[in-house]
Amino acid sequence: MSRRQLVNAPEDLVAEALEGLELTHPGLVRWEPEANLVLRRTPATGKVGLISGGGSGHEPLHAGFVGPGMLDVAVAGAVFASPTALQIQAGTVAADSGRGVLQIVKNYTGDVLNFQIAAEIAADDAIAVESVLVDDDVATSAEQVGPGRRGTAAVIAVEKICGAAAEEGADLTAVAALGRRVVSQARTLSLALDACAHPGDRSPAFDLPDDLVEFGVGIHGERGVSRIPFASGDELVGRLTDPLVAELGLRRGDAVIAIVNGLGAMYPLQLSLAARRLHRLLTGRGVAVARSLVGSYVTSLDMNGLSVTLLRADEELLRLWDAPVRTPALSW
Repeated sequence: MSRRQLVNAPEDLVAEALEGLELTHPGLVRWEPEANLVLRRTPATGKVGLISGGGSGHEPLHAGFVGPGMLDVAVAGAVFASPTALQIQAGTVAADSGRGVLQIVKNYTGDVLNFQIAAEIAADDAIAVESVLVDDDVATSAEQVGPGRRGTAAVIAVEKICGAAAEEGADLTAVAALGRRVVSQARTLSLALDACAHPGDRSPAFDLPDDLVEFGVGIHGERGVSRIPFASGDELVGRLTDPLVAELGLRRGDAVIAIVNGLGAMYPLQLSLAARRLHRLLTGRGVAVARSLVGSYVTSLDMNGLSVTLLRADEELLRLWDAPVRTPALSW
């Protein structure tokens, strides 16, 4: 089925969208077009700087998470393409206020390489840089070669929790260690009912029969690791939840932060239905859902699907999750 899109010229979409973000939230963010950076309108001082980024098409990630309590800088690449090392290096300089910079990097080859190069350049300029690699996707856990698990929606928790710690004055080593702990305790799994279509394309990235679901999809429009029969919402949420519980070794008495994330085209009624089922499955196992986040935060253009992320929680992580945040996409 062909799709119509609200696009002028596909090659201008990212820049036009970032300009629109700045105009919508002028008190929170500003857009620097030369390197396609989104920065806090009022730069923070005396704290560890946080930078993240990657290909566009996942909005509101990452630009929507710039502001007090989360990121200092987001770097935007083209759709599903890593920003360049020079873009990231410019963002790293902008994020530094003298206490070093934490890179939060999703585990995709281009992102990893370009953030590493940018960190090396920054070191030459006497900027201390640490990196947290987010690799939470259970669908790619079994890979024996290649880059390993993909980075997906657990990046929200890393940016939120590390952002809170940085605002409290934690040093670079402590903020990086905290981010790595969050990654080690978080897992994600996704499915899609329909593929996404790239800007300007009239056809989806892949065809999917009406009686099948693409299971284990990535956030760049990748096909899943298998196809499973289409079923009720409760059944499909169960197919996502059970492997996460097993991967994390969750047991009665444990607590989690749960993220039900829309991949672009799944509307809120469906996401709330998924959240209901997830809560019931976990509480039925004696696992407490200490905090929930439900909505579209890490998308894959207009993919009709969802992901579920579980983060094993403790008092420190819950306190930092609850800390104030004010960004275009998250605010409490």
